[in-house]
Amino acid sequence: MRHWTRLSLGLAGALMLSLPAMAQTKWNLPAAYPADNFHTENLSLFAKDVGEATGGKLQITVHPNASLFKAPEIKRAVQTGQAQIGEVIMSLHENEDPIYGLDVVPFVATSFDQAKKLWDAQRPAVEKKLAGQGLMLLYATPWPPQGIFAKKDINTVEDMKGLKWRAYNVGTARIAELVGAQPVTIQAAELAQALATGAVNSFMSSSATGYDTKVWESLSHFYDTQAWLPKNMVFVNKAAFDALDKPAQEAILAAAKKAEERGWQMAQDKTKWYMEQLAAKGMKVQPPSPELKAGFQKIGDQLTQDWLNKAGSEGQAIVDAYRKSGS
Repeated sequence: MRHWTRLSLGLAGALMLSLPAMAQTKWNLPAAYPADNFHTENLSLFAKDVGEATGGKLQITVHPNASLFKAPEIKRAVQTGQAQIGEVIMSLHENEDPIYGLDVVPFVATSFDQAKKLWDAQRPAVEKKLAGQGLMLLYATPWPPQGIFAKKDINTVEDMKGLKWRAYNVGTARIAELVGAQPVTIQAAELAQALATGAVNSFMSSSATGYDTKVWESLSHFYDTQAWLPKNMVFVNKAAFDALDKPAQEAILAAAKKAEERGWQMAQDKTKWYMEQLAAKGMKVQPPSPELKAGFQKIGDQLTQDWLNKAGSEGQAIVDAYRKSGS
């Protein structure tokens, strides 16, 4: 009898020891940018905050540099449950719905303050779109303002004719079309190789992407046009979120709020540093000429109208709300 009692107690003890492991949930978070990019660093801090707040019961592993899924695959992977949570540049999905592309319409929002007001106006619509696809938005953070990288002087938009222009969304492809450049679709993880092989010789992006790809090894000029501030969005599979207990859900939402605030500050803090690094590596960093700026303003007007035509009354309402905010 004592033998069976000891055995029962032993089994009960083993079961109790195994409970924390059984209760632990592991999530994968695919991301498209290098581990040392500030967006990815922010994701790692978000995952750390969630892990600490849940006492290790929810562990989120960040997979940087498109190592788990390529950028265009991430949203679908989270929708289908291949990953529970993900990050992607929002405008990558503008073809799916114009609402995702408002923040990359040139010269609508050209500063961090304007970009934040635009996001406040845009966010409810993005949340609604994602919810209809079984996803829940957690937060979004901006990139530094976008400029032009090239291998030659660009004083007017006419100087861009014939360039092999990297496109990563609808807007950048449309810019190529309007200036007579040749658009080549390249995502961030493949950009360094595309530059090295000459597949592209110009692109519009942030100083951060230029730094990440060591752009100075292939190109020589950066024009700080400050055309727009695109955002990355972080979203979760709603079914996976709903399967968590209430404390874990609250931990995620609190960590997301903190990550959004931190991410906006990180973007602002790093912008000057990235520009300094490009200059230190020998790049010619300069503002656009008045002629180039005027040419891009015309392109911006055209793309704004194009976007409004596609987005309809919903898009117009968002733009109106943004403009009323004092942008």
